[in-house]
Amino acid sequence: MSDINLLDIIFKAQKIAFENNPMPSAQERIDNLDALEKGILKYKDEFIASANMDFGCRCADETMIAELIPSVEDIRYIKKNVKGWMKPSLRKTGILFQPAKAMVFYQPLGVVGIITPWNYPVYLSAGPLAGVLGAGNRAIIRMSRNTPETAKTLQKMTREYFEQDHVAVMTADEGSGSDFAEQKWDHLVFTGSTSVGRQVMRAASSNLTPVTLELGGKSPAIISKNFPMREAAERIAFGKVFNMGQTCVAPDYVLCPRVKINEFVKYFSASISRMYPTMKNNTQYTSIINEQEYFRLQHILDDARKKGAEIIALNPDQEPYDSTKNRWSNSNKIAVTLLLNVTDQMIAMQEEIFGPLLPVIPYDKPEDAIEFVNSRPRPLALYYFDYDSRQVDYLLAHTHSGGVLINDTLAHVPQDDLPFGGIGDSGMGQYHGHEGFLNFSKAKGVLVKPRFNSGKFVYPPYGKMLHRFLYKIFLG
Repeated sequence: MSDINLLDIIFKAQKIAFENNPMPSAQERIDNLDALEKGILKYKDEFIASANMDFGCRCADETMIAELIPSVEDIRYIKKNVKGWMKPSLRKTGILFQPAKAMVFYQPLGVVGIITPWNYPVYLSAGPLAGVLGAGNRAIIRMSRNTPETAKTLQKMTREYFEQDHVAVMTADEGSGSDFAEQKWDHLVFTGSTSVGRQVMRAASSNLTPVTLELGGKSPAIISKNFPMREAAERIAFGKVFNMGQTCVAPDYVLCPRVKINEFVKYFSASISRMYPTMKNNTQYTSIINEQEYFRLQHILDDARKKGAEIIALNPDQEPYDSTKNRWSNSNKIAVTLLLNVTDQMIAMQEEIFGPLLPVIPYDKPEDAIEFVNSRPRPLALYYFDYDSRQVDYLLAHTHSGGVLINDTLAHVPQDDLPFGGIGDSGMGQYHGHEGFLNFSKAKGVLVKPRFNSGKFVYPPYGKMLHRFLYKIFLG
């Protein structure tokens, strides 16, 4: 059996199963979400071990904090609310069409494809899947080639808790990504880079498949002049080094008041030293996923160095480090590195970094920082550090981004009652919580007229007194 046929067979089976049950009850959906939650909890240790194997070194706490806990919390939130979300939403009926009842009926879409990236393979599979199941759909998940062990574990889990005509997981060895994207899905979810997102959207367009794209981008962190620098540096440091910067909403660069650049470097360095007093053999210090990603980051760093950037590699314990190759020997671990004096000609300011390299850019006036952000593609996340509510309101009104977090980093993503999604180059569509239910449902407008038909009074022939009266009332 060919890989393409395997996808076709599972897809057709899910289509038939959906046609036989096109509107699962609230209890059915809750039961499906229960199964997903039980599976994640049963396999939690295997997920931790699998991620560690895939990354070469993946901090177990990061897998629990960023993948397992938010997945389970999202599932529980949907279970708690899905019955209410499913109720038809009553709407107003125009006076000309009375008596009648208008409502919006939320209907499952059908079979949804989910393309999962490698950086958070559990959460970015389970998160969309929870929304898909809560909306009453079926799903096939396509895993990344970079996380084969996690893919095997997720596939094993779903086979235990779901029939393949309901939820199926395909590893990268079971078909190409292009074939997957070209399938005639009722909806397609892709999380990954902007460049690949464009390819996915082109593939989906041939079938007019609606897409949700979560694409990342260069998410800025802006520090206001009055914000305590120690606090800002520590919070930015955590957001940057969590999963070693391999996060779509990691702070990609910092805009710092010019007179406080040295202060930021001082406190950022101190924060990294507290979090990771050692790095080379520290099991909490996550590795870059593979050689390909390591060489990509090395190229960014070498390019910045050649073009005049000041490179500050942070190595608190002064462990032997190859500064030429930017790594510790026999690993894909690289030092958290600050880049000063960067320019737009550097790759570091042109592409999403997706690693522990952090450009720090000075600004003189708040308006300059906002103009800097607005002159670039709209980011998935924007971080702003300021306790002045007036300045916060100004920033919210004068910038566009997928989401905003004030006075911290990353923490907005796992908020179950907030939508998550990009804008422009950082994506389209949104999910999480209620927005996920809406995203994976068809909001079908329904008008119900009773036995009495008021519409007959305006039937032809026209020119009757009632027609003239209506025109006078509504058109003057």
